[in-house]
Amino acid sequence: MHSIGEQIRARLPYQQRNGASLSLLIFAMVLTLSAFAEVGLARDRTIPAGLFVYGGGLAVLALIAYFAQTKFTPYADPLLLPLAVALNGLGLTMIYRLDLDTSADRKVAAAAGKKLLPDAADAPGQLMWTFVGILLFVAAVVIMRDTDKTDARLSFTPKTAQRYTYLIGLTAVILLLLPIVPGIGAEINGARVWIHLGPFSVQPGEFAKLLLVVFFAGYLVNKRQAMSLIGKKVGPVSLPRGRDLGPIMVIWFFCLGVLFLQKDLGTALLFFGLFISMLYIATQRVSWVVIGVGLLAVGVFVATLLPFMGHVNQRIDIWQNPKPYFDGGCLLESGKVVPVNPDTDIYKQNAVEGVISPGFTACAKLGGEYSDSAQLMKGLFSLGQGGVLGTGLGQGEPWRTPLSFSDFIFDSLGEELGLTGLMALLLMYALIVQRGMKTAVAARDPFLKLFAGGVSFVLALQVFVIVGGVTRLIPLTGLTTPFLSQGGSSLMANWILIAILVRMSHDARKPAPQAIQDEGMTQIVSTR
Repeated sequence: MHSIGEQIRARLPYQQRNGASLSLLIFAMVLTLSAFAEVGLARDRTIPAGLFVYGGGLAVLALIAYFAQTKFTPYADPLLLPLAVALNGLGLTMIYRLDLDTSADRKVAAAAGKKLLPDAADAPGQLMWTFVGILLFVAAVVIMRDTDKTDARLSFTPKTAQRYTYLIGLTAVILLLLPIVPGIGAEINGARVWIHLGPFSVQPGEFAKLLLVVFFAGYLVNKRQAMSLIGKKVGPVSLPRGRDLGPIMVIWFFCLGVLFLQKDLGTALLFFGLFISMLYIATQRVSWVVIGVGLLAVGVFVATLLPFMGHVNQRIDIWQNPKPYFDGGCLLESGKVVPVNPDTDIYKQNAVEGVISPGFTACAKLGGEYSDSAQLMKGLFSLGQGGVLGTGLGQGEPWRTPLSFSDFIFDSLGEELGLTGLMALLLMYALIVQRGMKTAVAARDPFLKLFAGGVSFVLALQVFVIVGGVTRLIPLTGLTTPFLSQGGSSLMANWILIAILVRMSHDARKPAPQAIQDEGMTQIVSTR
């Protein structure tokens, strides 16, 4: 009986689909340019200059990526690059729309005497990081060779990483620990996940997630046979052997360490969920998923009991009941939440010249932990305002939500594109994940199967965590929305992710090497 992978490979069109990829890429660019035009017409009643600067720049970069793909990976999946360009383009459009420098909003705000936030949307910066991200995509596609061409000098293929499994895992751990190093790491919005490199801020966890995929794939490809063995059976669930629980316990303690040291629930959830998913792909055992979910619940429960995890506890409290924290709330040691919003007396007492955040200052005097749920609630209000079809690009008020260009860009798009637009965005992510999983199933090498499956799942899990957080499905975390959110670290890491999937899809879809045919009949000579 043929395996599922063989059946999929038998149905794959072993032909180049570059024409289909170009057509889809043109559609993605038309979609992006139309969005830029709609923003300008809605806000300034004219075609914006950004249509040519930002839209044109993205179109040139997309064509460069396309030509690199057609030359070095001609059998690659035709959907991956157009989908990434479409998401990147729509994110750039929304950041451009939120950037006050792009329209008359700055003049209106200045005339009204309003102060402009220094950390507002930065469309030129996002275009620069898009340029860097696509260059990394091109470099990765060029550097990585076909899996079967290993005789060239300095040959590097996706499978080459299997030889450096533990070195890559150690590098990932070092990257995750950098934010807690004094003098380098920085704590922003309660989470310590950033490092400063000169004038730039980098989130090393975005790159560590790709390295951890390589490490998990290399480890599980060697241990999957042992971890597939059945131990005791409890009801309908077949539990694994006790000796095989060691690796999952190590990863569990590691993720708890990330949670305790960096106070970042999202990163811990991403890494632990990634390992459990890859473990399931390797062993096809549901019991590992059950154990993983149970350990995750225990870890979160333990975190809520620790006094120094106030930031994580507040995220969970806000998820359950955001109203006491609206515009500022102070969690006391007794567990009571005291409002410190602008309507309270204690806020007004601290609202003196020189005090940047009266609510935070008031909470510090009370000896509690300060937090604000206005960001979450205003994001939910934006989604409600958008309705089914949205207000239209450039016609809503997404700037009312704090960090509307980064953490809450999904809500910003929801206000102006509506539920229909958000479903289209989620469908784009789902298509990338589906094509990646199809590549994983069709891959001929077990390591590449796990590698492609892990890369696809890390994207899916990240989208679930951030979208679930901003829609209040799960507690809010500090992850970014891939390709949409403003920021260089996420954009570069996700373009490298797409390059990896493009290369592996090329290997899976290209025709298998043909056997050398006999040049003539073999003669049998008898000596009798």
